[in-house]
Amino acid sequence: MSFADELRRQSQELECRPPQEILEWAIHEYGDTIAMSCSFQTQSMPLLHMVTRIKPNIRVFFLDTGYHFWETLIFCARVASDWNLNLIDLRRDPRWDAFVRQNLRALPADDPNLCCYIHKVQPMQKAVGSVRAWLSGIRRDQTETRARAHILELQEDGLMKVNPMLNWKKADVNRYIEEHNLPKHPLLEKGYRSIGCAPCTAAIGADDSDRAGRWSGRGKTECGLHTNMFKQKEYVNT
Repeated sequence: MSFADELRRQSQELECRPPQEILEWAIHEYGDTIAMSCSFQTQSMPLLHMVTRIKPNIRVFFLDTGYHFWETLIFCARVASDWNLNLIDLRRDPRWDAFVRQNLRALPADDPNLCCYIHKVQPMQKAVGSVRAWLSGIRRDQTETRARAHILELQEDGLMKVNPMLNWKKADVNRYIEEHNLPKHPLLEKGYRSIGCAPCTAAIGADDSDRAGRWSGRGKTECGLHTNMFKQKEYVNT
């Protein structure tokens, strides 16, 4: 059996496992060479809780874009302190500093893809270069792109991306939050059900999909971490 076939078999086998078992498998497989990313939205808390119950000292990557709501930064700091997280802030390459300062307000509106590439994609590319596996909290019910994802996704550079929450629905996330009394992002009560950077996130109505407030009206649904943009070593406007 080829490596590709073995990977496919392992991914399919994990499809029917709960997130906790997928995490136990991944952490056993990769040990100290595994890390996770977290955006510190309310919906991100179940994965963070599960992972840190199994491996308390796991590296937790947080993309500090410089555009976050104050509420996000305060929530992140509080959770990191209360849960004693091994939190690692990721920031843009300093080579972009002059450009961003000159275009600070215009950049998210004029070219949100470039903004995401500078502040999210490149920093995460650099961070995961130090590990063999990356735990991500994406779910198939979030976007069309994520609906096509697999539990195990081997990247071109050899990085293994593991998506243990892939088959969970919004109701599963909410149930876990309530059962474990997990902290909730303070903007959730104000209609922000999916929270990214402040310039590109809006409150939404009760009948809207959770991600309707992300890049609203800009024809964009993903920041690039979970699309082909993540393969790019330099920005290409598509």
